[in-house]
Order: sequence, then structure tokens, then C-alpha cells
Amino acid sequence: MRIILYLGKGGVGKTTVAAATAVRSAELGYKTLVASTDIAHSLADSLDVELGATPVQVSENLWAQEISVVADIHNYWGTLQHFVSGLISSGSRGMNNVIADELSAIPGMDEIVSLLHINKQAKERHFDRVIIDAAPTGETIRLLTMPDTFRWYAGHINRFESGVVKVLKPFAGRLLAGPAEVLEALNKLDTATAELRETLSDPEISSYRVVLQPEKMVIREAERAVSYLGLFNYPVDSIVINRILPEALAEGEFFQRRRDLQAKYLQMIEDNFSPLPLWRAPYYAHEVVGLEALSQLANDCFNDIDPGQVFYRGKLQEIAELADGGLQLRIPMPFVTGSDVKLRKRGDEMFITIGNFKREMILPMVLAKRKAAGGRLRDGVLEIDFLPLVEAAPV
Repeated sequence: MRIILYLGKGGVGKTTVAAATAVRSAELGYKTLVASTDIAHSLADSLDVELGATPVQVSENLWAQEISVVADIHNYWGTLQHFVSGLISSGSRGMNNVIADELSAIPGMDEIVSLLHINKQAKERHFDRVIIDAAPTGETIRLLTMPDTFRWYAGHINRFESGVVKVLKPFAGRLLAGPAEVLEALNKLDTATAELRETLSDPEISSYRVVLQPEKMVIREAERAVSYLGLFNYPVDSIVINRILPEALAEGEFFQRRRDLQAKYLQMIEDNFSPLPLWRAPYYAHEVVGLEALSQLANDCFNDIDPGQVFYRGKLQEIAELADGGLQLRIPMPFVTGSDVKLRKRGDEMFITIGNFKREMILPMVLAKRKAAGGRLRDGVLEIDFLPLVEAAPV
């Protein structure tokens, strides 16, 4: 079973690349589902078929769906939300019921529903492969942090209320049967969320691929995505560079300048995302819509290679706590040599120079607010120390 999740800045072609990957996977004989978790679905447009909230067969070995979060919350979590609403309103005299209802929605419930869809397919093994067309980067990072956040809220609710139910149930009988059932459902949901977290962080099952274009803003957002995925131990296995201008483009100053600009950013991508494999997809003169066009994109991007493979194994970065309360960022750089490491930090950006090698990276917030204390290259790993917050210079 493989789960491959494509993410990236809005408009870079995530949906198209995800659909193309699914088409190629189906052509290779794997029973494949491609699903969209983006609220603004465009998967149906890409495949040029009508889709709904349940899987629809598109071609041999290929199914597609656009996950309906709103419908699932209404169908499955209404009871839980109603119960939590009751707790809030009963515990706060005079509170407006409408406000209580608003407050009752457990943070991230819609994201949890989307992710549980993915885990359901993985557990039941209805499909050999599940390809996810995710929402734009920021929403997807929030989506992927929800298992941890939800379990925190669920744990607090459960600890508070289960004690009350346990004490009063022998005396109240049927009166507390409803709350007890809801707590049991909450426990089951908590267990399912724990299983979900394990599935999504297992590199043999799940892979995360960032789709980008050779443009500065897009590259920066992709770097942030890779940084935060690494922070939560979600395994990124490759980068897809989409819409690369062909060399045989019409002559003229405009096209030459665009090619030169892309060449600059393609080099930046190679430097900044090493050692991740890079896949390149061309910019077509035609729209990439329908199975035939998507199959062509898959051929041009992945060549003869099965896109369902795991392309990279290993951590892209690791953050460790130091004895003095500081933090250390460790980045594998097996092909870089040199002893003099120069660092320059600006906000959440870190500029690294080692000999002739240069790299720009985006730091996660936990490091961005600290002062860098120096770095060294040791056994193919770059180690950068960050001072404790109390010692960091004011910004």
C-alpha cells in the first residue's frame, strides 16, 4: 500500500501532477485512487470527468473522488459536536447557545475527517495506491499537524468528563448512557487518529512530494513546506518542477529572458533541495486535461520509472536539544566538502556557504526566533547550533 501526497503553492499544478501520477500508476496495473482534499476541487476538471464524494471509476484500475468534508462532518461528527456544545453551555450560565455551538467545534475536525479518509483506504486496502491532491501548502501543513493537535484536545475532554461519568453512572443509569457513548466514540476517534499519525509518518507507506515552478516565491514556499514536513517527521521523497520552458522556444528577447530566469532558479532548486531527487515536467502549448494528456505528462516527467516508488529514504533535517537549552539543526550534506562554514541569518532565512557550495534555506519558527551560534560539517552532516532564547539577541 502506498499513499503519495502532492502539495505546493496554489497554481503550480499539484492537481495535474497528482492526476498524471495516478494515470501512470493505473497503466502499470495498480488499483489506484486519486483523491482531492482541496476545498476548491479541480480534480474533476483535470480528468475531464464528473466526480463526487465517493470513488468513481474513471478508467481501468483508476478511481477518483473529491472528498466532501462538510458532508462527512454532518454525517459522522454531529453527535460529538452536539455533546461538546452541551458541556460548554451547561458549564457557563447565560452563555448564548449559538456561541456555545460555535465554540463546540473541536479545532481541526474538518482536517481530521479528510485525513481519516486517507487512513481508511490504507487500512481497508481497497487500493494499491492512494494519490492525494492536497490543498495549497499552508492549508496542507495545518492539515498534517491536526493529528497531534486533535489528540491533545481529545485527551483533555476525555480526562475531564470520563471521571464524572464513571462516578455518576451507577446512580444515573440511562441518563448518562448518551454521554458515555459519546466518550466511547471520542476514544475510538482518538485511537484512529493515533493510527493515522503512524501511517502518515511511515516512509514505506506514505511519501510527500512538493510541486513547484522555477520562480522565487514558489521556491521559498516549497522550502518552508519541506522544513515543516521534516519537523513533524513526514517523509518527503522528491520534488516535481513543473512548467519548464522548452529550449526550442520561439526566438526573441522576451523568451530568452524567461529561459535565463528559469535557468537561474533551476540551479537554486538543485542547490537548495539536495539530496532529494528532482523530476522535471515541461510547459506545454496545450492544456493538460484528460487521460491522454495526463499520460503524456507522466511519461515526460517520470520517463520509464514507476512514480509509485519510494524515491528517497532518510531525514532531510533534524532538530536536537542541547544541554544548555539551545537547539542544533542537523542537515545531511553527503556530497559537500569543506571545513569553513559561513552562516548568515535574516529572519527565517539562513544563507549557508561551504567552499564553493551555497544554499539558502527557510528555518522553522522554533529556530527562526533564535540566534545562530555557528556551524560545522561533520561526517557528511551540517550541524548548526542555535542559542537558548534567553541568550538570543533582540531583533
